[in-house]
Amino acid sequence: MVDMKGTQLIHEYLRHNKKFPHVFCAGCGHGIVLGSLIRAIHGLGLSKDEVCVVAGIGCSGRLAAYVDFNTVHTTHGRALTFATGIKMAKPGMHVIVVMGDGDSMAIGGNHLIHAARRNIGVTALILNNNIYGMTGGQCSPTTPSGSFSMTTPMGQMEQSFDCVELCSAAKANYVARGTVFHVKKLDQMIMDGISNPGFGVVEILTPCHTQYGRKNKYRTPVDMYKMLKKDVIDIERYNKLSEAEKAKKTPSGVFVQKDEPGLEEKFYEMAANCQGGA
Repeated sequence: MVDMKGTQLIHEYLRHNKKFPHVFCAGCGHGIVLGSLIRAIHGLGLSKDEVCVVAGIGCSGRLAAYVDFNTVHTTHGRALTFATGIKMAKPGMHVIVVMGDGDSMAIGGNHLIHAARRNIGVTALILNNNIYGMTGGQCSPTTPSGSFSMTTPMGQMEQSFDCVELCSAAKANYVARGTVFHVKKLDQMIMDGISNPGFGVVEILTPCHTQYGRKNKYRTPVDMYKMLKKDVIDIERYNKLSEAEKAKKTPSGVFVQKDEPGLEEKFYEMAANCQGGA
């Protein structure tokens, strides 16, 4: 593995001569996720040919276009179905799926639940900015109750999904939550998610100042990063709080880590047995 740091490392993995300038707004956290993803893959010593990045639509979906791996830019809510097919056909490939909160938990919600239930050996990065950012700021399944959006101008009245609880209940092997403010921890979570067998999910809290922040008292990108610093705490500290204090905080860290074999491992073992193998 070549020893590179910072910008030099990031550029080594970008299609910087073909796909730029990028579409992200100033202050968007998605670029930080891109850097974290690259550092995680580089840190694991994986070659570009060993990795496939699959993405749906929206701002987060652009990440797949910027990186120099095997990449697929798929239809809305269907990234996990493409990834499942790739992993079953190429079990040795590290398949990483990048989705937004709408892509993964609205139209793609059914696929997320069943990918976790099947425990397919795919790593899902869910970039949760609490809003449909690219399409105008509509309410998403993770928009907090009481928050404002283009489609909830008087305040969101529905309950919001908790990605960690959802994926844990659906039996994913690895479930973690990080933020773009706590980058070193995020790098490690992504590395662990890729390394762990079975279905891995890393929910990444990333700010959308343009569509969410300015409607919800966070006037600048800095305000949103300060919010992440103040409100998101380690699960160990969170568990020591009173119920009233927990209501004001969001826990982060690793919530589930198991080593159950992935669906593709079970399938190829069964196929070998059917063909008279061990």
